[in-house]
Amino acid sequence: MNHQILVLGTGKSTSYLLDYLLDKAKEEELHITIADLHPEILPEKILKHRHTTIVTLDIKDTDKRTKLIQESELVISMLPAFLHILVAKDCLAAGKHLVTASYISDALQQLDAEVKQKGLVFMNEIGLDPGIDHMSAMEVIDRIRDNGGKMVLFESFCGGLVAPENDTNLWNYKFTWNPRNVVIAGQGGTAKFIQEGTYKYIPYHKLFRRTEFLDVEGYGKFEAYANRDSLKYREAYGLQDVLTLYRGTMRRVGFSKAWHMFVQLGMTDDSYLLENSKGMTFREFTNLFLPYSPTDSVELKLRHYLKIDQDDIMWEKLMELNLFDDKKTIPLKNASPAQVLQYILEQSWTLQDGEKDMIVMYHKFGYELNGQKYQIDANMVVKGENQTYTAMAKTVGLPVAIAALKIIKGEINTPGVQIPITKEVYKPILEELKNHGIVFKEHKVPYLGYNPDSVAS
Repeated sequence: MNHQILVLGTGKSTSYLLDYLLDKAKEEELHITIADLHPEILPEKILKHRHTTIVTLDIKDTDKRTKLIQESELVISMLPAFLHILVAKDCLAAGKHLVTASYISDALQQLDAEVKQKGLVFMNEIGLDPGIDHMSAMEVIDRIRDNGGKMVLFESFCGGLVAPENDTNLWNYKFTWNPRNVVIAGQGGTAKFIQEGTYKYIPYHKLFRRTEFLDVEGYGKFEAYANRDSLKYREAYGLQDVLTLYRGTMRRVGFSKAWHMFVQLGMTDDSYLLENSKGMTFREFTNLFLPYSPTDSVELKLRHYLKIDQDDIMWEKLMELNLFDDKKTIPLKNASPAQVLQYILEQSWTLQDGEKDMIVMYHKFGYELNGQKYQIDANMVVKGENQTYTAMAKTVGLPVAIAALKIIKGEINTPGVQIPITKEVYKPILEELKNHGIVFKEHKVPYLGYNPDSVAS
């Protein structure tokens, strides 16, 4: 009898996921039901595959949704994160396993006792970040501990970037995932972390001026700005006593300083709506955030406001985005400044046909052994093939698919609402990811601890 897997959602991250499951379908006796509001956009090879059933589903259709879940053995939810709780409750009621790539919400965590009681595996945070970051970090942390070492430093960075051969603008950046998340990154809270035993806090208005620099062999220099809460996984990783714990987002050097201009202007604000946004020109939008002057141009006012010269690369970066264009208009009605900025950036930063994305992840592990301090740096670079088979889809979708199959086969069977931080989970998944070119390169380097010279003022 076939194992029935239900995949909810066919977004950008499912290309590798579906291919992996269908490649294994005959050998592992799988049948994949794919449900989405618009499943017709799937490739022909999937729509007509003998091991698939394609279903049009509005996720709010409770009867149809619960019926599909009841008929499955395991559910993979690739829906927007806020919808996972709907699916999770259905899975719990029907006694089905669940896999998602999203962060565990408080509501989902509250189901843990019942999930354990029913012997179910609800595996979450099993994509890229969160996901591969957890697994690759725990593999090294556990190895250090198993050898008698004590962790004193852990830093982790990840970025979705454009491949070097398609890096064609002054920002060295293009959208490779959800543009909205890029525009509002860092908002809604102060970044917090620990460095050399001291708690550190960075408010949003300073976030992009406090960056750490990283070198990746063969790919050059990168920078990273702090994630909102680096301390979130202190307990899960067993790093309560660590002196430095810092997680950040990677960009090419210079991006953050330039992005800081938008923060200073107020263009990234998502907390209010512009009454007259529809039909506004790019130039008029830019002028909204500048003082009134009967004589000075928008360009002059902006340069004066940001204290940048006409020959400054920062000015060139702003010019490249057509921010002063008086012909291009905004089609969005009652949009927030952040939504308008996103629209403007999408005109310049969208990947074109044939362009590729790139994922970079970088970990630093500092530890004590026999009274000496040591450091291991590990990095992973994955490049996409095209706009369907992206590096992002590969690194998000493959761990999800591998975990789902191992749960179905009983190889991952510890019940509960969980993330992939145990050897039972991360060892076989990381091993299989190597076969798909997702590999970490480790380097032993002198222990540096927190290096204040690497942080921009």
